[in-house]
Amino acid sequence: MLYLLMEKYQDFLRDKLHFWAWEEVSLRAVLAVLTSLLISILWGPKIIRWLVRKKVGDIPEFDHATLNELTRHKKNTPTMGGLIILAGVFAATLLWADLRNLFVRKGLFLMLWLGIVGGVDDWLKLTAKIKHRSRDGLHTWEKLVFLIGLAVLVASFLYQDFKEIEDGRRLWLPFYKYGLALGLVGFTLMTTVVITGASNAVNLTDGMDGLATGCVGIVCMVFTLLCYLSSEWMFTGYVETETGKLEWVQRSWANFLLLPRIPGAGELGIICAATMGACLGFLWFNCHPAQVFMGDVGSLPLGGLIGYAAVVTRNELLLPIVGGVFVLEAVSVILQVGYFRYTGGKRIFQCAPLHHHFHLKGWSEPQVVIRFWLLGVACAALALATLKLR
Repeated sequence: MLYLLMEKYQDFLRDKLHFWAWEEVSLRAVLAVLTSLLISILWGPKIIRWLVRKKVGDIPEFDHATLNELTRHKKNTPTMGGLIILAGVFAATLLWADLRNLFVRKGLFLMLWLGIVGGVDDWLKLTAKIKHRSRDGLHTWEKLVFLIGLAVLVASFLYQDFKEIEDGRRLWLPFYKYGLALGLVGFTLMTTVVITGASNAVNLTDGMDGLATGCVGIVCMVFTLLCYLSSEWMFTGYVETETGKLEWVQRSWANFLLLPRIPGAGELGIICAATMGACLGFLWFNCHPAQVFMGDVGSLPLGGLIGYAAVVTRNELLLPIVGGVFVLEAVSVILQVGYFRYTGGKRIFQCAPLHHHFHLKGWSEPQVVIRFWLLGVACAALALATLKLR
């Protein structure tokens, strides 16, 4: 809204105040980080008090007696704290992003859709325990229907948006500078797998104080940069040629780094930046010992946004590197369940997802969280290194 307001009065800003920077995506991304951070910290206590009044509290229950004992102190800690993150993201995006941008609109729609699905799941779980009902949230197949339906819908619209963008309908590989052409079916399948997989992976990682929140913040920082690089110009202006003439030249970061060029993706970077700021603000309350848990209302839209940003910037295959922690968590669950069924009851890990295994091995919860954050930073650095290794 502020962006549109400043655009309306652009002549006054340029001619009278000599202020041009409001057009820059980089400036608005920084302002989005600060705005969402501030809103999360200011609104956080009010939302937590409301959750406490509504008795939206829970005690984690695992199929492991020792782990249940280790988490006994978390009894009655309110969940659905993802509302704090969503409030910060939506407020900052509405203020600083160009709401006419189709990538921004679809991003907000995706987060709202998944936030509602996650909120319904959380509410069903909590009311079932309060009223001693048998239903424990949405069934897995019900979640998948909503996730896959959303992903297919987003994919179909994105494919149309990429009609005039040559790089948009290609699959780009890390360490390789050429994209592979994708048809509608391939594009839809890839988008569905990425968005659905990212949502579930973040959901599985959300099991310790600050773990998923910190890792999502790291990944969002990377995708803020990728959105900017894929969209914005490195240099635009006149350059003097060898003959002495002035020639208008435009050079993009995407061409320089051999990345897919997606005009307009920079505005999506503002949502990623706002999410990073909101996650930092939520950590104020979610750090150990947590005052509030994220819940599915936060983990599903956060994972969905990460997957969506990867699809828009055409970095689907870079996502497993950027979000290496989420991949490890998801793979540990798949391996555990598969091995358990194949061997008739044997386990690879003491408990899955992977963070619980290390907790049971003797690491304290803050040790697990901080070490996984460090691993997340390393994965992010490796992903950024691939931008020049093509």
